This record gives sequence, C-alpha cells and structure tokens, in this order.
Amino acid sequence: MSTPRVETTTSAAIEPLAVGAQQLGRLLGLSKRTIHRRDSSGHLPRPVRIGRAKRYLVDEIREWLRAGSPDRATWEQMKRSKQRSDAA
Repeated sequence: MSTPRVETTTSAAIEPLAVGAQQLGRLLGLSKRTIHRRDSSGHLPRPVRIGRAKRYLVDEIREWLRAGSPDRATWEQMKRSKQRSDAA
C-alpha cells in the first residue's frame, strides 16, 4: 500500500509594497549610501515611517521614475496637482 503523496504549493512571490534603502538601491542599481545621500538632499520621493523604519513606497518610486525622477519638491507638487485634477 502506498502512502498518499502530499504536494505542497508555493504561493507566488510576494512583492513588497515598501522597501528600505538597501532594497531600493538594489532596485535602482545604486548603493545604499547613494540612496541615503539622495534622500537627504531631497532627490527621492519622501519615505514613509513604519514605526522607526524608513520605507519607500514601490508604486510611488515607479511613478516617480516614469515622471523623470524630479526632485522631491517638484514631485510633491506634481502629486498635489494630480490629486486636484482627479478630484475635479
């Protein structure tokens, strides 16, 4: 008598919604140090805080890249303009 074979299913890889500086660096092909410098100088979208951790929203990074990776102030102004036009 054979034992029934139990197959384990692996779920699809889960893509993170937010990443830290090191992961963002890997995604962009930049070093963690460069990510910190660009964040400090306002050349990345504003990260969010989850507890004490600083994380970058992956969807926002993608939109920011499509927009030509503007500086933070310009990016935030673009987002506000888009929100106003979406609300109208």
